[in-house]
Order: sequence, then structure tokens, then C-alpha cells
Amino acid sequence: MNTVEIIRKKRDGQELTTAEIKKLIRGYTDGSIPDYQMSAWAMAVYYQGMSDRETADLTMAIVESGEQVDLSQIAGIKVDKHSTGGVGDTTTLVLGPLVAAAGVPVAKLSGRGLGHTGGTIDKLESIPGFSTELASAEFVKRVNDDKIAVIGQTADLTPADKKLYALRDVTATVDSIPLIASSIMSKKIASGADAIVLDVKTGEGAFMKEEADAIRLAQAMVAIGKHVGRTTVAVVSDMSQPLGYAVGNAVEVKEAIDTLKGEGPADLTELSLMLGSHMLVLSGKYGNAAEARKALEQAIRDGSALAKFRAFVVGQHGDGTVIDQPDRLLQPRTKRKVLAERDGVINKIHAEEVGLCAMKLGAGRATKEDQIDYAVGILLHKKVGEPVKKGEPLATLYVNNEEPVQEVEARLRSAMEIGTEPVTPPALIRSIVTEAGVTRV
Repeated sequence: MNTVEIIRKKRDGQELTTAEIKKLIRGYTDGSIPDYQMSAWAMAVYYQGMSDRETADLTMAIVESGEQVDLSQIAGIKVDKHSTGGVGDTTTLVLGPLVAAAGVPVAKLSGRGLGHTGGTIDKLESIPGFSTELASAEFVKRVNDDKIAVIGQTADLTPADKKLYALRDVTATVDSIPLIASSIMSKKIASGADAIVLDVKTGEGAFMKEEADAIRLAQAMVAIGKHVGRTTVAVVSDMSQPLGYAVGNAVEVKEAIDTLKGEGPADLTELSLMLGSHMLVLSGKYGNAAEARKALEQAIRDGSALAKFRAFVVGQHGDGTVIDQPDRLLQPRTKRKVLAERDGVINKIHAEEVGLCAMKLGAGRATKEDQIDYAVGILLHKKVGEPVKKGEPLATLYVNNEEPVQEVEARLRSAMEIGTEPVTPPALIRSIVTEAGVTRV
């Protein structure tokens, strides 16, 4: 069957065969199928969707387009975690050491950020000396010895996804559930995961603004996992306000350290425990989430989670003294308080706008070529539902460049809406999606 027939078949709402999907992805990757034909196919998928089997076939075709990481030399079941992204999303920095302290290997390939703030790699590289460029043998050794290591994704991982995403970005086909789900899951599977826990964000600061769409995406990814033999669980969580209080890079590392000490924000702590519990269950080490959660809480109480973070940092050539002396992290030249202009209650915090303010200060990238300033960012002092008095700090700006400060202050005040009536904070955990179905929390 030629490419035009494949496009026509999907345009008319018919299911594609495994062979047709493989032919399409292989041809687009090697250049024999041009952009204009792939654009037509992506638009057909946007309107007609794909079955669970088609989406799983698409995922594996993308996986097979490039390198696949072999983690077989690492003992135990390797459980990966992925977040669909948000503002102040520090969970990987907390989860990695926490799960490793419970004896489950964390062998993670992560990326750099494009947008509000840095990605996991950027945050870790804000620790002096920390290196995510480990040879394969050292990566495996670090995980076997310390139970945790994080390295950057290679250019050879899922090349079809990189080409297809760039095309979707300029053809208005980004927000297609099958295409999003296959993009995310292909990277997790190619990275060598045996099982996968997903944190699917919903709300204003998330890619999926509506909860129903977030659940649909979670269901699609769990179905992919089932079809390709990777047990997958998804947690749908709130991103209508930033997670935690810190938004940036070094400032988020500090918040992760506080959380591992048992002194972190309630929402970041709770989400980390929720995701970590599912990771431990999927590893086979614990029979249920309640037992797993107790083990994670104990790792925080007895200091083993924090000790694991220190070993992780030192193992990747970073300055381990920052764990006990966080002031050794990169510091901004100045800190500026953003003060409330009236009494009231925080009715809403527009997460996306807070993220854009952090990016304006230099904490994120507008383009791939931009350089991140690890020291800058925002530390919020209030959450939705909390009272505030006139003149009280709403946030602290971590600043190296004074030029955008006035604009950022104004935008941040607007982003933190103050009302007169009490409000109920949004629920953090919305639902859990497994192969058995959707459980509302």
C-alpha cells in the first residue's frame, strides 16, 4: 500500500495495520516520505483519532526508529516516572532519592527545559559540578551502587518523534491525544523502563487544561503500556497553581532538599509520596500503595532519603555539601519582595503566568539557544485559600538582571488574585488511572 492510500484510509476513519504504521514512520524518518504527506496524515489522525492498538503500534514504530537503552545489567525492575509538565514541578528531584532509598532502582533519562523553567537536567546542573554526561558503564554502575542516576537523553533516542513533533508544531496537530500519548510513551519505552508511572497535569498551568482531556490522555498512555507489556499507572494531578513554592532551578533544588528533610511544601510532599508509592508497587517490592507509602515516609523521617540524594549528587561529580549547606547553591545578586497591595484571601494563582514571570527573569528558555540563569527564579509565599495582609510578601524574586523586574512584579501581582471571600483550594490529586479503569480521588 502506498503513502497516499494510507493517508486516505486514515482520513476516512479506518484503522491502519501494524505494517502500514511502520511503513509510514520508517519512511518519514529516512526522508522517503515528505513533510506534506506526513502533515496530511497527522491532520487525519487529529480528526479521526486512533484505536488503542494503532496508538500502541505507532508508539513502538517510533521506539524502533532509533536507539533503545538496555538496562538489563541493572538489578531489579526499573520503574520510570514522567510528568506532562507544569510550574514548580520538582517531583523528580524528590522522587528519585526517595524511591532509591526504599531500595528500588531509578535509572532515568531526562531532558532540558524549553519554556517556563529548566527541565530536570537543568535543575540538577545548577548544583556545582553535577554532570549528567556519564558513560553507559558508569551510569549502570551508579544505579547498581547507589540505586539512582540521571543522564541526558541522547540524540539517537526516538528520532521519529523529534521529526514528527516539529511537524505537528507547525501544522496545528500538537493537541491530538494519540499523537501526544505515543510521543511520551515512546521515550519512556526507548529509555528502558520496565514499568511506568505518569503524572498527568491538569489546569491552567498544564498542557491539558481540562480534567476530562487529562484523563483521556492518561487512559491512552495506560492502554499503550498494556499493549506493549509495560505496566503503567497514571496520576492526574492539579496544576492550576504552581506545585510547591519554588519556581526556577537552584531554588527548586533547595525546595527538594527541604522536602527530603520533611520540611517541604505539603502539596509537593503529598504528590511525591503518591507517585513514589505507585513506583514501589510496580517494582514488585511492596504489595500495595499503603505499605509503600509507609516505607517512603520512614525514609524521610530517618534521613535515608536525604542521604541518598547526597550520594546521588556526589556519584555524579556534584558538590555534596549543598545538601547540608544549600546556600552553596548558586545565589542571585539581589532578592526583591513583591508585596500585597491590600488585605484579603488568595483566590487564584495563575500558574502559567507565574512560570512566564520566572522565564522573564531568566529561569527558562524561550528558544533552544537561550542560556538559563540557574540562580534566578521566584519563591512564592502564599497558596490559594490563604489570607494575606497589605504589605505582606506575596513572593520573592531572585534577580540577576534588573531590567525585567518592574514588569515581572506587576505581572506577578496580577497573577496572584486577592479576593474578599474564603475559597477552597483546588484538590491536588484528581484521579488514578490503571488498566482496571479510572478511580476518582
